[in-house]
Amino acid sequence: MTTRDEGLPGAGLSASELPVEAALPGLRAALEGTGAAVLVAPPGAGKTTRVPLALLDAPWRNDGRIIVLEPRRLAARAAARRMAETLGEPVGRTVGYRVRMESKISAATRIEIVTEGVFTQMIVDDPALEGIAAVLFDEAHERSLDGDLGLALAIETRGALRPDLRLVVMSATIEARRFADVLGRVPVVESAGRAFPVETYYRPRAPGGRVEDTMTDAIVAALAEEEGSVLAFLPGQADILRTAERLGPRLAANTDLAPLYGALDPAVQDAAIRPAPAGRRKVVLATSIAETSLTIEGVRIVVDSGLARRPVFEPATGLTRLETVRVSRASADQRRGRAGRTAPGVCIRLWDEGQTAALPPHDRPEILESDLAGLVLDLAAWGVADPATMPFLDPPPAPAWREAADLVRRLDALDAAGRLTAEGERLRRLPLHPRLGHMVLRAAARGEGRLAAEVALLLTERGLGGTDTDLRERLRRFRTERGRRADEGRALARRWLTAADPAAGMGEGGVDPERAGAVLALAFPDRLAEARGAPGRFRLANGRGGVLDPADALAKAPYLAVAELQGAAENARILLAAPIARDEIESDFAERIESGIEIAFDESARAVRARRVRRLDRVVLAEEPIAVPPGETADAAFAAGLARLGLAALPWTAGLVRLRGRLAFLRQTLGEPWPDVSDAVLAAGLRDWLLPYAPGVMRLDGLTPAMLGAALEGLLPSGRGHDLDRHAPPMLETPAGRPAPIDYDRDSPTASVRVQDLFGLDVHPTIADGKVPLVLELLSPAERPIQITRDLPGFWRGSWSAVRADLRGRYPKHSWPEDPVTAPPVRMSRPRG
Repeated sequence: MTTRDEGLPGAGLSASELPVEAALPGLRAALEGTGAAVLVAPPGAGKTTRVPLALLDAPWRNDGRIIVLEPRRLAARAAARRMAETLGEPVGRTVGYRVRMESKISAATRIEIVTEGVFTQMIVDDPALEGIAAVLFDEAHERSLDGDLGLALAIETRGALRPDLRLVVMSATIEARRFADVLGRVPVVESAGRAFPVETYYRPRAPGGRVEDTMTDAIVAALAEEEGSVLAFLPGQADILRTAERLGPRLAANTDLAPLYGALDPAVQDAAIRPAPAGRRKVVLATSIAETSLTIEGVRIVVDSGLARRPVFEPATGLTRLETVRVSRASADQRRGRAGRTAPGVCIRLWDEGQTAALPPHDRPEILESDLAGLVLDLAAWGVADPATMPFLDPPPAPAWREAADLVRRLDALDAAGRLTAEGERLRRLPLHPRLGHMVLRAAARGEGRLAAEVALLLTERGLGGTDTDLRERLRRFRTERGRRADEGRALARRWLTAADPAAGMGEGGVDPERAGAVLALAFPDRLAEARGAPGRFRLANGRGGVLDPADALAKAPYLAVAELQGAAENARILLAAPIARDEIESDFAERIESGIEIAFDESARAVRARRVRRLDRVVLAEEPIAVPPGETADAAFAAGLARLGLAALPWTAGLVRLRGRLAFLRQTLGEPWPDVSDAVLAAGLRDWLLPYAPGVMRLDGLTPAMLGAALEGLLPSGRGHDLDRHAPPMLETPAGRPAPIDYDRDSPTASVRVQDLFGLDVHPTIADGKVPLVLELLSPAERPIQITRDLPGFWRGSWSAVRADLRGRYPKHSWPEDPVTAPPVRMSRPRG
């Protein structure tokens, strides 16, 4: 069993037998003619390793180098090794590679496999790409931010400086026409693939079931039923480790278990993709790192969780969070295809078959979801302030771009016109995110460069220093780590520090882990956090919330510098932080700290409070309570607080509620100039209509019904106060001389009155200048409803006789005349009980 890239020659096929070979004449013709092309080649065609070798003898190459871009370091190293084996040479001679933390090239190298980030630095540093004849963008469908930027810059270089530069975009699954158009409507060359049939089965995860449990059961069953090795796709490192823990005891003695994710040491990654010894099987537990570019010989079984971890940037918080999401159909197809690269295979999907159609067709390009601070710097170095002028397949979203540009300006890397400053040029030269570059530069200037470089390393190289929440502990552990990856990490940190400050060394000065928080805050001042109540709860300077397990050693720290969070922005889980002292914040961020008096409504006390505060954004460094100073600020805080509590909290009496109901009725019936007293309008205008009648009051319990009544009466239109009782009287004067209250809170104004009180009345009472008939709820002598009417004369003429017949037997002592219109009203006392 051998490890190879897509259709690597020597694994059962010679170079001339690879499917991509048939497409090479068309590709060569396109490069001879238009100078650029899109190559669509399905998995197994051999494009990654065959195409660069086939272009070595192209006449236009002369002695120029061919650059091949790969999205991942693992794929870059594997492709370089395989091509070198094809030539019978060691890596670093004709074929070499350059990736983060590692490089194997020489003066003889003519094909360089580089990661996309490395190429971005190459072209920004040398826009003319001197000595480079062609650039091949492999796996372009992955649409990484560096890949999209590199392609846009290469197109610009070809158009303005190097018309002889050849460009090839290659992928197994690609929007070919879009790429062809952005390249200048160049030819699309298609290659046949070489894949064996793959049977697909569905084994859905139970609702609420853990992915590692379902994955373990599926792998064990597949090993029992099928031959060959297994490649299992899981969303992230933690899922892989949990699955490995469950799976290990259930594997046969002849089966090896190999994790594969980005944070592993390169040697461990290489071991994961090496062929299993004869007579043994292998189970590779991988993230999306194994989706493309790599083929592990002997894998016949793919088990796909259907999940992936994707970074999602939130411009509003300045945070990038990892989300576990459903893969796209394109990714699911790529994963499935891994089972049929060397022999017929099977794919087991841990979801319902019907869910496949609901998957998004493609992964969203990173440029639409990533932190764009590095892109802002790179384009500024390119001389571009507006990304819309660049030939991107998808331009970056405007909100994310503005947020990134603001950040870079705060780092003093851009001037007001958007041009790169000297500080910005120094930042761009550091192969770090601008935040981390700024941290290293500032820390080096005060003698803490080594500490900052090591912090930057632990933030960018997952796995180094362990997984402790406390950055100080990771630093201490990293200092004692041995092995190739740790040594390469220390060398990389040394190079960063040298680039930041050539005079700085990596000696023991300025490496106290207890200073980790102060150094980290230089990169993330917006993520300084203060404790807020219960242990483990923090408020960040950007206003968001962060939480730690109350048992965590950092949970009781008064202040933290936070590097990583995950989850909802209001209560995100803090993954990595370090304590920072208040005097360190005061010293390092003096220019950003503000002092002043803050006035706010305290909802628990239902009162306005004032305090003198020193703060950095939302992080409070010092405060003391003071008396509330009178003025507009206090009035506005009181009004806003009352609005949050709601109008029901005001000191309403029954009379005030009736008054408001009368005003609401007149507004609805007669309109202007009667005031709008709806909840929304009153709540919005509390400061204008209520507070002038409650001068100096800053507490809810200081408001009185008299103040509220005066405020409501103050809403009456000028000179129309006397019209209120005429248009919306509080009472109905009955012929018996006993007033009946009018209820304006019903659907229509209603008066409840005993029927004997209305004898002698032959006209129905109205309000609002006769526009609205009053609803009469007629009551028995016991004040029980007997009829509701809007037409009293009609009632006398119609229903009265039936009501009279029914009630006079029950109330024989009361008057029940046949003609109530001519009968005198009867005023009686209220019934007892």
